[in-house]
Amino acid sequence: MAVLIGIALKSLLIAGLTLGLLQLIKGRSAAERSWLAHIGLLALVIMALAPLVLPSWNVETPALFGSAPAAEASAVTAAAPTAAAAQPIAPVAQEIVARTKPAKAALSPLALTTATPDGKELFALALDKDTGKILHDLKLFDVATPQFAHSFNTYASPTPAIEPGRVYVTFGSPGTAAIDTATGKVVWERRDLECNHFRGAGSSPVLFRNLLLMHFDGSDVQYVIALDKRTGKTVWKTDRSVDFQDIQPNGKPKADGDFRKAFATPLIVMADGRPVMVSLGSMAAYGYDPLTGKELWRVVERGNFSMSTRPVAGNGLVYYPTGFNTAQIFAVRPDGSGDVTSTHVTWKAPRGGPNKPSLLLLDGLLYMVNDGGIVTCIDAVKGEEVWRGRLTDSYSASPIAAEGRVYFFSEDGKATVIAAGREFKVLAENSLDAGFMASPAIDGRALYLRTKTHLYRIENAAR
Repeated sequence: MAVLIGIALKSLLIAGLTLGLLQLIKGRSAAERSWLAHIGLLALVIMALAPLVLPSWNVETPALFGSAPAAEASAVTAAAPTAAAAQPIAPVAQEIVARTKPAKAALSPLALTTATPDGKELFALALDKDTGKILHDLKLFDVATPQFAHSFNTYASPTPAIEPGRVYVTFGSPGTAAIDTATGKVVWERRDLECNHFRGAGSSPVLFRNLLLMHFDGSDVQYVIALDKRTGKTVWKTDRSVDFQDIQPNGKPKADGDFRKAFATPLIVMADGRPVMVSLGSMAAYGYDPLTGKELWRVVERGNFSMSTRPVAGNGLVYYPTGFNTAQIFAVRPDGSGDVTSTHVTWKAPRGGPNKPSLLLLDGLLYMVNDGGIVTCIDAVKGEEVWRGRLTDSYSASPIAAEGRVYFFSEDGKATVIAAGREFKVLAENSLDAGFMASPAIDGRALYLRTKTHLYRIENAAR
């Protein structure tokens, strides 16, 4: 419907221009009429051939808004760079998926999660990427007594991980499951991973070889865990090692452990020829061996807590915001051992870091928008601020990049496009009816946007 409306509007505009041109050439000399006719014809041809960028489809998402959409071809658990972006140290998990993908893939749907507002029913959805048709609408878990979730959060915030034939969803402590994407059948589930998320779960799972890697950073316990993606059985589990230094005289942690929680998503990089799982907790960032769970290194920053983003990597460095309070940006070499706080932090940016949106690394520049709409560009090698600008509204969704442009999506529904580069230049602004809390997904030339009420597929109709 939206495409038809767009075509109709374009047709009306062309008709209006045609009538205006006819009025303009009345009473002109033959030479003037010829010149104006050529210019007008050229303008009409350009208008007719201009790309039509409108929703291919949109579908109402049942229940409360929840996770970002997950498409097999895209890294959607955070603002991972697109193909045009600066290469990370090594996107190991993505490389393995690409090598094992069959020449003619089976149905690879779009996956997302939802929940009822009270958190008592938790769902997974699978949609046809081309049409938006809901293929599977599965109620996975009933929760008799849900934990508290902040009104800003939902009970279905973690983004699924997807690969050919399987999608892996987690709602944190309430449950984790693997689903066959062709049949919609649950392959395995886990409901015994305990954690008081305190504000609701937010960390998304990541695939690496035969492992499903997850964070559980609550007010009571803080650990990372690897499950066998084929069976759901625990392969390893490692507790966070940082000393929070928050025990009060009564023996209880400060603020009931509120400063111990985190909501980040891990990233796999290569450092010195070995895979490293870069993992953000509260008050510290860690490097783990993803195959064994052994802690390799950590960077401690006690002034911040509740890290909620996914790191990005490139130039031999890992970049991340340090979390709530006064979010800084750290650039860290991921090849250390032990406590590397004083040895492997290459540079720090003391201001402008986001609490919720992840960073974007593109062609040697870091782009970020903080929760209040301040957008900043930093030289990724030097750590120097290149420019700073202001967007309207507030932000939770992570930015993405494609074809020399950077896209930002606000909580009020505004999409802002800027030019990638060393100058702050807004190219376009558009709006949808409801705001964005979830980060978008890219699959080929299609862009999938989830608002608080609908899921949209947007792509250039001229290509």
